[in-house]
Amino acid sequence: MQVYTYSEARQKLALVLEQAENTGKVLIRRKDGRTFALIPEKMATSPLNVPTIKANVTTEEIVDMIRDGRER
Repeated sequence: MQVYTYSEARQKLALVLEQAENTGKVLIRRKDGRTFALIPEKMATSPLNVPTIKANVTTEEIVDMIRDGRER
């Protein structure tokens, strides 16, 4: 895990952010010795965000399949 001084982190912010994204965590140490962790936030994704498929199925066929499944 990479540790940057506050001044280095300020000067190389883009690099520090990229490194945090790649490694999961970067530490920034201040002059007084306090240390802060920079951790990338995970993107919130919807469980409904699923990949699509190409199928030659009509709406009527889909409705028929659903009705058939419900009747069982």
